[in-house]
Amino acid sequence: MTSRIQKKLAVSSALAFGLLAACSDDAPNTQAPTNSDFEGIETNGNADNICLNENYTGFYAADGITVMCFDAAGNLSFWIGEDGIIGVPESEAGTPSGDTPADTGTAPVEPTSSSAATTDCDTRGATMLYVLDGITYYRAQGKTFYFDNGCNKIMLAEAVGSSSSEAAAIASSADVAVASSGDSETGSNDTPTPEAVSNGNEPSIAFAATGATVVNDNGCVSIEGSNVTVTCAGNYFFSGSSSNGQIKVLAGAQDNVYLFMNSLTLSNTTSAPVVSLNSNKTFIVANEGTSTFSDASTRNSVISFTNANGASDTTYAGACIFSKDDLTIKGSGTIKVTGNYNNGIHSSDDLRVRDNPTITVTAKNNAFKGKDLVDIEGGTLNLTATSGDGIKSDECTINGNDTTITEGKGIVNIKGGTINIEKAGDDGIQAYNYVFVNDSVSAPKITVKSTGKGIVSDDRIYINAGDIDVTSNDDGIHSNLNIYMNGGNVTVSAGDDGIHADSALHLAGSTINVTKASEGMEAFYIFAEGGITATYGTDDGWNAAGGSADPGTSSGSQWGGFGGGMMSSSKGYIVITGGYHYISASGNDIDVLDANGTAKQSGGVVIVEIPASSGGMGGSMGGRPGQSGSSGGCATNGAGGLIDTDNGFTITGGVFLGFGSQTEEYPNCTATSYTAGTAYGSANAAFAPKGSGSMILYGGSVTSVAQVNTSGMKQVTFPNGLVFYEK
Repeated sequence: MTSRIQKKLAVSSALAFGLLAACSDDAPNTQAPTNSDFEGIETNGNADNICLNENYTGFYAADGITVMCFDAAGNLSFWIGEDGIIGVPESEAGTPSGDTPADTGTAPVEPTSSSAATTDCDTRGATMLYVLDGITYYRAQGKTFYFDNGCNKIMLAEAVGSSSSEAAAIASSADVAVASSGDSETGSNDTPTPEAVSNGNEPSIAFAATGATVVNDNGCVSIEGSNVTVTCAGNYFFSGSSSNGQIKVLAGAQDNVYLFMNSLTLSNTTSAPVVSLNSNKTFIVANEGTSTFSDASTRNSVISFTNANGASDTTYAGACIFSKDDLTIKGSGTIKVTGNYNNGIHSSDDLRVRDNPTITVTAKNNAFKGKDLVDIEGGTLNLTATSGDGIKSDECTINGNDTTITEGKGIVNIKGGTINIEKAGDDGIQAYNYVFVNDSVSAPKITVKSTGKGIVSDDRIYINAGDIDVTSNDDGIHSNLNIYMNGGNVTVSAGDDGIHADSALHLAGSTINVTKASEGMEAFYIFAEGGITATYGTDDGWNAAGGSADPGTSSGSQWGGFGGGMMSSSKGYIVITGGYHYISASGNDIDVLDANGTAKQSGGVVIVEIPASSGGMGGSMGGRPGQSGSSGGCATNGAGGLIDTDNGFTITGGVFLGFGSQTEEYPNCTATSYTAGTAYGSANAAFAPKGSGSMILYGGSVTSVAQVNTSGMKQVTFPNGLVFYEK
């Protein structure tokens, strides 16, 4: 789909004030405006937020561009076309208003009983509103909608104001990238869920110990004992209980099938309890109460069937809930899934979550898998994967020994909801292509506890928003290419690297707290451009390492090994231009800031610290390129320490302060004893270190250091609670 940001039309301030001026300060404006009310107002083709004034609510029309503005009573007051021309309905039904269709292409008419735009779809008593560009709009229970050609009810998306951060997040990531896969349901404008309550004419299937029965059979439900097969589009309501039942979807290639679950309990000892073998899209709607599904640890996983083309086909249905085609889970109820055989919920195409369901999955292997795409917009997911991944999307192409990423597939896209990966036997979230975390719908909350890596991608990871808490035995966040930390709050506790990118790590706007790691942050390139970060490692704090990450290779550096420079290939770069960054490490053979090539700082704030006494090889050595040797009583040594680069650390701007007792090089240094919790630095920049020591490094705008009275200085608190002071 096209990103909603691309469809929005920005409002001009003149138009906004013009609308407000036409309204009473004391009471809502119940009189619909006329064309004359807008004369002389220059819109310049801009219409975003036009309805977000005193009494109007805006919705995008079916074309996704025209904005329809409704008053508090639900009446269409005016509309705005893409070119910014405003039209209003006339009081006389069936008469085009103001601008003719030839001028705007969007002039509506009020419907009459004989309107040619009426539809044969079941409106269920909804009020007919207007016909806009050949589309008839209805209103019921405070919601405005229209019907598509298949009589699916399409709710209008509310027109809301955009922000630069929202636009940047979407433009850089999810909606644009996912749309390239040919997806038509990536945003909020999904095919809507039909009414949750049956209209009394739709099939209702009840499971019992004696088998399943159907009421209101539409000719598309076949039953054999406790096995129910749905063969065409429509809404199907399920309830009851069976210890060996199955719901099977075997519909047409263009059919959308909705399975409403009303406190259903279904298990199967020989196959998957829910399996969709053929449809356009299958929707599982968590409706009333809690519905529970489970399969057996030993069962038949291969299903033979006749596909939509009439040909014999087979598929591997190795999940408790399985779909060969797109699968969406919606609604506001609860679904509990136990995958005793293999996966919990698995789609061989796209797997989506919409609305606000509660989904609890416990699986022997992967808990939640969409081979082409996992797209989560809302709801609460509680996932446990005994030996596999919590969330996985792994579409790729294998050519012999080469694995190639399939463009537009293998994507995990999280843009809302609460995700609790309570245990992952392997990785928490894994994508073969991209991982996106955005707040396109709401700010997501993600908690990951994994035996393997926390969040991992073979290509790129974009963290743009949300609250993310990762605890892992391996790397916390890992990409085989690039990582972009653009926003959100991220906490990582890792058994190996906190955040690792094989190529580039961009710290651009996130608030990051790496509380435990061997290498706090590691990449070939580390670009610190913004955000506020705190990093702690027991080997290196930041490590820009080149060469191979595989210790079995004969060339290049062994990433994370023996203090950086000792095993270096002189490749790996740190570039700091902005943000606030606290970096620390303690232990044997440590480097707080380590670059196997060069490090450069032209802006931002960098604090490096050894908060506790650390071992090392000891011994002093002469200065290295870019160092000032042992002047001022500060000696370098061969054990690394606060700074270790192969080719120098150049500081031309920003603030640099370092606290410790050992370093391999430094910009400037004073042998000044310092005390934990007391601020040191200059009149414009100071820091209160966590530990005590005997040596302070400085550079950038800090030209000398001493104890500082911080009264009147602005406080910047790092995510670990330590404070930087500045003027």
